[in-house]
Amino acid sequence: MTIHRELLIGGREVAAQTGRTTDDTTPLTGGVYATVAAAGPADVTLAVDAADAAFPAWAALPPARRRQVLSAAADLLEARAGEAAAIMTAETGAVTGWGHFNVGLAAGMFREAAASATLPVGEVLSTGVGGRLSLAVREPVGVVAAFAPWNAPLILGARAIATPLVVGNTAVLKPSEDAPIASGLFLADVLREAGLPEGVLNVVTNDRADAAPVAEALIADPRVRVVNFTGSTAVGRVVGELAARHLKPAVLELGGKNAVLVLADADVAHAVDAVAFGAFGNSGQICMAVDRVLVDRSIAEQFTERLAEKAASLPHGDPTDPGTVIGPVVDARAARRVADLVAEAVAAGARVRAGGGEPEGAHHPATVLDRVTPDMRLHHEEVFGPVVAVTGVADEDEAVAIANDTPYGLTAGVLTEDARRGLAIARRLRTGIVHVGGQTVDDEPQAPFGGVGASGYGRFGGRWGVESFTATRWLTVEGGHGTYPF
Repeated sequence: MTIHRELLIGGREVAAQTGRTTDDTTPLTGGVYATVAAAGPADVTLAVDAADAAFPAWAALPPARRRQVLSAAADLLEARAGEAAAIMTAETGAVTGWGHFNVGLAAGMFREAAASATLPVGEVLSTGVGGRLSLAVREPVGVVAAFAPWNAPLILGARAIATPLVVGNTAVLKPSEDAPIASGLFLADVLREAGLPEGVLNVVTNDRADAAPVAEALIADPRVRVVNFTGSTAVGRVVGELAARHLKPAVLELGGKNAVLVLADADVAHAVDAVAFGAFGNSGQICMAVDRVLVDRSIAEQFTERLAEKAASLPHGDPTDPGTVIGPVVDARAARRVADLVAEAVAAGARVRAGGGEPEGAHHPATVLDRVTPDMRLHHEEVFGPVVAVTGVADEDEAVAIANDTPYGLTAGVLTEDARRGLAIARRLRTGIVHVGGQTVDDEPQAPFGGVGASGYGRFGGRWGVESFTATRWLTVEGGHGTYPF
């Protein structure tokens, strides 16, 4: 039986005002997994009404109460791990391991947010006025508009709402059309079961054709005070422009063209394992995925040959099989796009060392290329699929220059046995994140997460996330009656 879910507004599950629904399809078969309500702008207004009405009481709750709700949600999410992972697989084709990893990190994000509830929320300032008490205080902003993507739906859905809620805001969440349950409605179920009051979190699902007007209605509503969006750079530009038009701050975590630099002293076996994980985890559908490997020429052929062997050996196929590493990408269109990028590069002189060829439905094999040149789309565009390009470099200066030759700036890795040298190189890379001794895919909920350039701006995580979703105010208390010049 096909699942059906409605909108969540004011604590109630309600149909879209038009009565319309939209299909939530599965990459496993291309068929319909679920149907969800297809909201329009009028539904968005109702959702913001509910969030705005719930804000005063939620913001006034003692921080320990908000912490209690988020902590309970983490426990409940872990208790429902099998169900959560199964939803992810059905909606996005995620392999079992990736689904359970999502559960663990999403629960960690709820717990880290919970811990943030009682962080210091201000400081005493120095003042030149005798007897005055001068304070800088951080307060919740009101209603937050949150946009969650499909590729890591539990992690990124949780990140979109956890810190905004725990510091006292309310939210309207617009989950991805490709994972409306995993990245939105399921997380809302967990939070409601954990005791989140009605109206604090509202979820608005929509048909893909209505994404633009729904997003615009949400961002434009004057009661929405902050926007946070995780997704593609193309859509993020539109979201950022809309937010700026309405003078609203935004946190944008967008795409990447991430590089791992493999220095001559690197342990080749470790480098191969690290790059394979970073390039092929979740079939490359991670904003942090390794797209490029810049390897010292002295070990480039050895490294590439062993990486190709590793890629060819990874189990492909049914994501419900616990042994599968490379499952389908999100749909057949995405697989076709990845295959076309590879085919164009090969036609222009790139060499396939593993994988390549035509996709089978939504399945594309783990692929390793070399001889990729700057005139190829594959060199510049984010692949967002199980494809990695290896380029030999003369030295670390050339590696840094190539790594920085992109408008993106999310994350990077430096593989070397010399940590001091790796750290010096990390300081030269223009990315928001660098992992010395590791690859590009890493996330900890207490760390500042975000990029620069076309990878976005603002930060999630820890105290940086708290700063993103609170407003700083200056308050003074006079110690007596002052004197004035007239």
